[in-house]
Amino acid sequence: MKALLLKDFYVLWKQMKAFLVLILLFSALPGSYNAIFAVTYAAMLPYSCVAYDERSKWDQLAAMMPYSNRDLVLSRYILGWIAGAGACLLSLLLQEGFALILHQDVSPDTLIASFFVCLSTLAITLPLIFRFGVERGRLIMFLIIFLVCGSAGALSGIADSLSGTLPAPVWLIVPLSLVLTALSIPLSLRWYTLRRR
Repeated sequence: MKALLLKDFYVLWKQMKAFLVLILLFSALPGSYNAIFAVTYAAMLPYSCVAYDERSKWDQLAAMMPYSNRDLVLSRYILGWIAGAGACLLSLLLQEGFALILHQDVSPDTLIASFFVCLSTLAITLPLIFRFGVERGRLIMFLIIFLVCGSAGALSGIADSLSGTLPAPVWLIVPLSLVLTALSIPLSLRWYTLRRR
């Protein structure tokens, strides 16, 4: 599993430096929506890795290596979780730094909630990618991401109007994202196994 994650990180670093700099830039910009966008953008990195793997026929090579289908599927989820959590932590640190300089109060509620929105997005879209591939699943994936980004903007607007605190119903995303993830992983594994036959 560690080797698979390292492979993905090397690919991302070599091929997508500009993409990573963009995430850093949005994390540094003041305002909750920019930080939410950075977290959502970071959670999309596994899709890029799947696209590179499809183009380079990585699945055929992986079939000859001692990796189980479970390892290959879980590594995509873990990459998305690490990328989303890293962008969330980076945004929190940068926003807190700006708050100290500008003497403003910053609430981490919106960013933490956005991380769980990203978990939900991964849970919904990764099975589609494993089932149909990046090219065929891209339209559905972009539609879902568009809806997530729209809801994230509405979420940040609500939080800003309530002085940075989120209403209690919004926190339902936490158990929802965990349930979706628990259902998504076995579904992705099943569809990935069927696709490789």
